[in-house]
Amino acid sequence: MQIVPEDIVQSGSLDLLAKKAVEGFITGYHKSPFQGYSVEFAEHRPYNVGENTKNIDWKLFARSDKLYNKHFDEETNLRCHFLIDASPSMQINHKGLLTKLQFAIFLTASFAEILKKQRDASSLCFFDEKIREFTKVSSSSRHYKELLFKMESYLNFKSDKKDTDITDSLHQIANQIQRRGLVVLFTDFFEKNQSLNRLFDAVRHLKHQKHEVIIFHMLHKNTELDFNFGNLPLSMKDAETGEIIKLLPQEVKGAYLKRMTAFNEQLVSEFHQHKIDYVLVDTAQPVEEILLPFLMKRKKMR
Repeated sequence: MQIVPEDIVQSGSLDLLAKKAVEGFITGYHKSPFQGYSVEFAEHRPYNVGENTKNIDWKLFARSDKLYNKHFDEETNLRCHFLIDASPSMQINHKGLLTKLQFAIFLTASFAEILKKQRDASSLCFFDEKIREFTKVSSSSRHYKELLFKMESYLNFKSDKKDTDITDSLHQIANQIQRRGLVVLFTDFFEKNQSLNRLFDAVRHLKHQKHEVIIFHMLHKNTELDFNFGNLPLSMKDAETGEIIKLLPQEVKGAYLKRMTAFNEQLVSEFHQHKIDYVLVDTAQPVEEILLPFLMKRKKMR
C-alpha cells in the first residue's frame, strides 16, 4: 500500500493509515522490532543460605569460589520517546510529496501502533528552537489516542521561526528523559550557523542514562542530496533564515555536492562510533519503503 500526501493529510485518520502500513509486518511476526528492557542487572549481593539459587552467578563463583546473587531492577516495559523536528526546513513542500515533517509524523504513528500492540509506553515531543510539545510517557489506550491527536494537529504546522538552533532543544530534551529507554529522533539537521561539534554533543547527550538512540535523517534526495535543479537561473530562499539568493544551479552544484557528501559522511561516522542507529530517509519514496526494510533490519538484530 502506497501512502500519498492526500491520504495522510486529508484522511482524518492517522490511526487507520498507521495500522495499514504495519499490518503486513505484524501479520508475519509476533514480536515487536523494538526490544523491551524487561529486567536490568543492578549489582551482585552475597548469597545467604536458604535463598533461592536461581539468581546465583555461577560464572563469578567459578572465578572467585564465592556465591553471589545477581540482583536486578524491577521489571519494566520499553519506554520510547519520539522526537520530531518541526523547524522551518522540515516544512518545505515539494509538489506531490509529503513534507519531511509529515513523513516523520507518519513514521512515528506507525511505530506507535507497533508499541501499542506490545503494550509498551511512549511519549511524543515536537521541537524547533524550543520544545513545543512533550507528552508524558504512558502505554494506555487513551494516551495512544492523545498522541495521534497531537500528531494530526502538526500535519499542516507552519512555523515563522528563523535562525533555528535545534541543539539547545536536544539538550533540554535529554535532561528530561531520566529512565532508560529508546529515543527516536526525526530531523534533517538543518540549522543556521551549523556546528557539527555542538550537534554531536547534543546527540551524544541523548545517549545519557544508557538510552538506545535511533536517528531518521529526513531529506529530499533529488534536491537536497543531488541538487537537481536544472540549468535555468533560480532564486532560492533559505527556509531557516529567510535569506534569498540568486544562482545558476550548474555553477554551484559541484561545491554543494562535495560539502553535503562530507557532512553526511561525518554524521554516519560519528553515529556509528557511538552505536547510534542511523537511517537516511528519502521523502520522495513511499513511506512503506522506508518503514518495512527498517522493521526487517531490527528483527534481524534481535
